[in-house]
Amino acid sequence: MKIINQQQIIDSFDAESITSLLKSGFIAYSRQQAQQPPVQHFLFEQAAGDCCIKSAWLEGDEQFVVKVSAGFYRNPAQGLASNQGLLMAFSALTGEPQALLLDEGWLTALRTALAGRIAAELCAPTDIPAIGIVGCGMQARLQLQQLKPLTPCRDVWVWGRNEPALQAFRHDAEAEGFRVQTTQNAAELAAHCRLIVTTTPSREPILQAADIQPGTHITAIGADTHGKQELATDLVARADLLLVDALSQCADYGEIATAYRQGLLTSKPIVEFGTALAQGGRLRSSPQQITIADLTGLAIQDVQIVKGILARL
Repeated sequence: MKIINQQQIIDSFDAESITSLLKSGFIAYSRQQAQQPPVQHFLFEQAAGDCCIKSAWLEGDEQFVVKVSAGFYRNPAQGLASNQGLLMAFSALTGEPQALLLDEGWLTALRTALAGRIAAELCAPTDIPAIGIVGCGMQARLQLQQLKPLTPCRDVWVWGRNEPALQAFRHDAEAEGFRVQTTQNAAELAAHCRLIVTTTPSREPILQAADIQPGTHITAIGADTHGKQELATDLVARADLLLVDALSQCADYGEIATAYRQGLLTSKPIVEFGTALAQGGRLRSSPQQITIADLTGLAIQDVQIVKGILARL
């Protein structure tokens, strides 16, 4: 069995080829060509942490993947990364372990950022006066990096609760050529931005319906387990179009879950990533539409990203 460390993974990572693999994985999932058992969730309230175990197999592949991914949100105060984890690849022919990828959560972060890039390709408006990033952590940085090839816009507003974290984000983003405004007022961010990405583990809404301007696209990353919510329920209900990675997951514990349970989305178009990608076109049909992409994370993404890494080693 190969044991692959984080640096080897980083050295083998190619964003373009893996983005293509991720798109194929989304399409296969929506076509029911993948086995993907329900996600196992753990919540550690005393430590402000959570963990999920995801697994999947793409029909025809000679391997399947199991991933353990944890987020402990007080870790930065101890000098530790918030995200931890590893992935394991097994033979789908013999069951033998083939590879252990000690990525420390890096691959989960990258495939999430690339999924955000795909969401923007499908739904972002053509006119983007500024990009809004809600959150200041690693995922916030990665999402902004992955948007860079999609738009010439280099004006960014970032929201956070912690002023030192905001300034650290500003420093890093400016080093990449962005012009950055910081705020602790989410309504101020929404007033200036038409492409917004939310990246926090918040358990109460940050963005409100009244704050969002017509023509805005929001990619919501943070709500990946029960109890998390970054968008107000009436904001989700207000959207003209909802893009989801998996309807079953998002309706259960994603950003759309509360509005879905309350019956507020019965007349709302809800499209899976795989369906949209198979159709081959952008989903936005009007410059005034409000669109939301809800990402809960699919194990088929982990299968595809592991496949991309192992192919280059």
